[in-house]
Amino acid sequence: MLWGTAGAVVLGFLVSLEIAARHYGLPGPVTNQAREVVFAPTSGPLLYAGLALMTVVLTWRQRLIAVGAAVGIDIVFCLVRWAVGAGMRFGNGALWVILSCAVIAVTRRAGQERILLLKGVGLGLLLVTGHKTGDTWLLITSKTRPTVLDQYVATADHALGNPSWLVGRAVAATGPAGSLLLHGVYGQLPLAAAVIALYQLRNVAVERRFPGHHLVRTFLVIGLLGPAVYMVFPVVGPVFAFGADGGHWAAANLWPDTPTPVRSPHRMVFDGITPRNCMPSLHTAWATTIFIHSRKGPRLLRAAGAFWLVATLGATLGFGYHYGADIVAGVVFALTVETAMRALDRGWDRPASLLVARGAAVFVALLLSYRYLPLEMARHPWAFGPLLVLAPVSVILPYVRTTRRWDQGPAAEPPLEPRPTEPRPELV
Repeated sequence: MLWGTAGAVVLGFLVSLEIAARHYGLPGPVTNQAREVVFAPTSGPLLYAGLALMTVVLTWRQRLIAVGAAVGIDIVFCLVRWAVGAGMRFGNGALWVILSCAVIAVTRRAGQERILLLKGVGLGLLLVTGHKTGDTWLLITSKTRPTVLDQYVATADHALGNPSWLVGRAVAATGPAGSLLLHGVYGQLPLAAAVIALYQLRNVAVERRFPGHHLVRTFLVIGLLGPAVYMVFPVVGPVFAFGADGGHWAAANLWPDTPTPVRSPHRMVFDGITPRNCMPSLHTAWATTIFIHSRKGPRLLRAAGAFWLVATLGATLGFGYHYGADIVAGVVFALTVETAMRALDRGWDRPASLLVARGAAVFVALLLSYRYLPLEMARHPWAFGPLLVLAPVSVILPYVRTTRRWDQGPAAEPPLEPRPTEPRPELV
């Protein structure tokens, strides 16, 4: 029942985005995904990550057949593209196999086996379609929000010491090698999420059921809710608003060498192309979620989760895509969503409600302070800087305490003492 309701909500959301994109004369997520059945995919690794997620419901023999079929189909597509002189892209085979499994589930399976296979197909498609949905959301933000609030966030960022400017210069100093590494980490975040999810879902084929909570659930909800905040708080990022990438729309060419001057901020008119996708930093939110879910894995997976979080923070700041204020908001946003998703699985209780309420309150307080107190924050960094650091800490510590208690389960009650028995009277 829950899966059916969730599927209906997702389908309705995709149709709405498709209609909105069509309004601006561009294809939406459904059209873009359908085109990749035949035309060159935009992200082959992402399609194969979706295929890998789908195969968690299959046996090892079926997995080998599925992957082999996907690679074979891709070889045929690449040969045809090579013959006609088209771009050499891969990934069509993975999508064909995912869709074929959906057909097999409907026509050749029944009962719980059909439901399980359809869940696997849905999981794989959601990872891929979620990426397309994000692209459409970004398009809508650029078309519907002609002005941006970058000057407010940049002014508030003085309280943190302008971290984007500092990290930007540090990344530039690493040369092409550092930039290439960080670009790879930043661009393949869904692939990293798929690796963690594969570990969490490794027993689905044996147990014939999905766990109540896993990374993909939080990952998708973050991508669903985050762009709604973009519409409320549109920000393009320092490399666009104050750097060379902004062209003549930029307020000045200052990033990353010269911090912005401390003066009264105002809205900026910006182009209708650049996404307003900074507040909060969803890359930070997703990387935080990957880090959280990697904690229960083996040492190598824990190390990978920590590396991906640190490298993502370096990329978001070092490439000028985000301000430090975005990072703070992204961490709070991720922990709040993760708490809510865990509570939906295990059942709501007082600690869960309080933690979600705390996270939402801190998140809203951050947005309001960035919008209405940026000048005070810049003029008094000794006061507001520690407060901005304490904001995520005030959510992180209760989250760790609460989830640790959840993982330990309810305290075991001491065994009951045997009730003393009274001597039975003998019958005379």
